[in-house]
Amino acid sequence: MHRRILSLFLIGFLGIVIINWSCTKLDTTNLGSDLLPIVDNVNTFADTFFINAQQKEYEDTTYVVNSDDHALGNISNDPLFGKTTANVYLQLKPNTFPFAFGNKDSLLGLGLDSVVLCLFYKGYWGDSNVVQTLQVSEVVDNEFKDSIFKNWRVTTTPPNTGAVVSQSVNIDIRRLGDYMRYAHIKDSVRSQIRIKLNADYASRLFNSDSTSSGSGNHAFFSDSVFRKEFNGLAVKAVGAGNALMYVNLADTNTKLEVHFRIKNAGRIDTTYKSFKLSTNDFGVTVRKSSSANYINRDKSGSPASIPNGNEIYLQTQPGTYASLTIPQLSGYSNRIIHRAEIIIEQVPDNPYYDSAFVAPNYLYLDLKDTVSATPVRYKPIYYDLNPNTFYDPDYNTGLPYFPTGGTDFGYFGGYARRKPGPFGGSIIYYNINISRYVQRMVISQGANYELRLFPAFDFHYPQYLVAYLPFNNSVALGRVRIGSGTNPNYTMRLRIIYSPIK
Repeated sequence: MHRRILSLFLIGFLGIVIINWSCTKLDTTNLGSDLLPIVDNVNTFADTFFINAQQKEYEDTTYVVNSDDHALGNISNDPLFGKTTANVYLQLKPNTFPFAFGNKDSLLGLGLDSVVLCLFYKGYWGDSNVVQTLQVSEVVDNEFKDSIFKNWRVTTTPPNTGAVVSQSVNIDIRRLGDYMRYAHIKDSVRSQIRIKLNADYASRLFNSDSTSSGSGNHAFFSDSVFRKEFNGLAVKAVGAGNALMYVNLADTNTKLEVHFRIKNAGRIDTTYKSFKLSTNDFGVTVRKSSSANYINRDKSGSPASIPNGNEIYLQTQPGTYASLTIPQLSGYSNRIIHRAEIIIEQVPDNPYYDSAFVAPNYLYLDLKDTVSATPVRYKPIYYDLNPNTFYDPDYNTGLPYFPTGGTDFGYFGGYARRKPGPFGGSIIYYNINISRYVQRMVISQGANYELRLFPAFDFHYPQYLVAYLPFNNSVALGRVRIGSGTNPNYTMRLRIIYSPIK
């Protein structure tokens, strides 16, 4: 929506700016959820420093493990961030080898009825009113076949695919929670995306079990032979769409159902066998399944591709981040810091799209490591991620570099909250508590680090180890436009409540 800037507001705002650059005595504060106690003869003051913020492209190292929710679908019209396409790649297989569908004498002719790919649906992000169109192809990538321990980064080149093995299927996201009947009306299911594979693929799969005779009919003899013949499946978004669906590959409701007919006590009956994602490790009969989530962002022509200096566009990984500097902290004299928090506010847009493309649930803040310039490295912020766990971001004291208890969001903040906007309606805002970090800085007059602010899905610090640390956002879920330190209405700032040392 268009912002209306009133002259009266500008006059008031300038007055506030002038005051805030000086020390303002406070009796109380309502910053965050912390209230200062009333203490006799203790004077509390407030300083506000505006933050220099620049938008950056995240040099993405994100990858999604097979137990994570995977993004799937197409966003064709996010008015702020442009387009996003997300495809899923997976290996589904029997839980043991050699495998057979059953006693061949019990099968009726081919016996085959259908093969259906089922994906367990967890939810969506975006505009659910636009139908999604999905299509399944075979994976023909040798690297994918044997890549159970490869980190398939979400923005790197995805596995190669070959023949299309399904028709294009239209998915109405609004109906995925409804029960649907299948298998000759005998069973029903909900929260499942179901795609029937074509007859050629189904026949090749069904006629390749290990008990079949003839050349090429032994794909189910062992895990390695099966992966050679049936490398995997790719589920691609091929239509317009305007949302991302989330599916979990490791759930038992994600499977490849092979439906066929048998003779059972002289009667014709239908049954099915399910192939699922294997989570086993190397060295077992059934190896761990490969999986990948490819996510492509296209911001060309959107406001996020050409942000002005007053606005920052944050998009959950794979996405963008903000580089923050606070020059006024350099040389900030020693004092008792009661609270220091970064205040971040949403610049609202069209209410419909803001409600559909909701803001990230959490923002993360870390430090640019000044020790290593090439390649640029980052490290956790000191002290404030979890005050109940000792950790050392420099990793030179024997303590872990990241709190073993994870991030304490009740203390650190960084989670999305809502408040009335200055011109009506409501806006999302985030408060990030860096009180202990600022306190140690003013005591030691230590380095004034450049900060990195971003909506993290996961992150890692390669100078310590290769392990990825998860955060509370789902991959690619959430985007928000926020004000920079020069935005007249939604100013990013550091607010410090302190008492002088006498």
